[in-house]
Amino acid sequence: MQMPVNQRPPPIRRPLRACLFYAGYAATTILWASVSLVVGWALPPRPRFQFVIGVWTRAVLLWLRLTCGVTVEVAGKGNIPSRPCIVLAHHESTWETLFLQTLFHPQATLIKRELLWIPFFGWAFALAKPIAIDRRSPRTALGKLVKTGCSRLAEGFWVLLFPEGTRMPPGQVGPFQPGGAILAAAAGAEVVIVAHNAGQCWPAHRLSKRPGVIQVRISPPIATAGRTSRQINDQARTTMAELMADLSRQEPWGCAPR
Repeated sequence: MQMPVNQRPPPIRRPLRACLFYAGYAATTILWASVSLVVGWALPPRPRFQFVIGVWTRAVLLWLRLTCGVTVEVAGKGNIPSRPCIVLAHHESTWETLFLQTLFHPQATLIKRELLWIPFFGWAFALAKPIAIDRRSPRTALGKLVKTGCSRLAEGFWVLLFPEGTRMPPGQVGPFQPGGAILAAAAGAEVVIVAHNAGQCWPAHRLSKRPGVIQVRISPPIATAGRTSRQINDQARTTMAELMADLSRQEPWGCAPR
């Protein structure tokens, strides 16, 4: 349901609403990270993820909806396999790093290790067993991704990667780095592609948030048995491009207005 035009927040209020969001975001992160550091380490891996990451991300996304009017619609949930696999997601903003934790769980996310050094957030995030790599050493990082990724999959964790490696402008698909496909070939695990237009509502490196409905598309799983990492990577990027093109056709301006 669309919000009547006269009820939408005027653009001049958006920075103020964004400031309110970030104030709550920071307070929630510090508070819940502190609680998680006291309690989370004592929990088994799956309940620990739900406690440390699940509660926090849902609280932040609820606050985002209340302060900035940003919600989400997901198409393709039925494509998610029952067995955890590898998720290759489009990267446009910070929003998807939060939301995808609620969609695929428990989850091991590929991150740069410096994120674990951030006070409170990084300390608590470490409890969720992400795959933290040193980007300055690509060969070592790839080896850790494959070894740890296979281990996490065997433990029943989804493995999430952003194959473009950096945030892309809204609607654009960048080159895919091969790490996710190499892991998929090594583990024989299926690959699910996730596209979205979050950059229109939560632009990268900008304070203001645009109210609207973020659209998410989830592909059917891609089989990897007997295929090379290059074949897997090529199909993954083609699938991502098709999903992003579908989003562009249905919502020419990206984030659907509320």
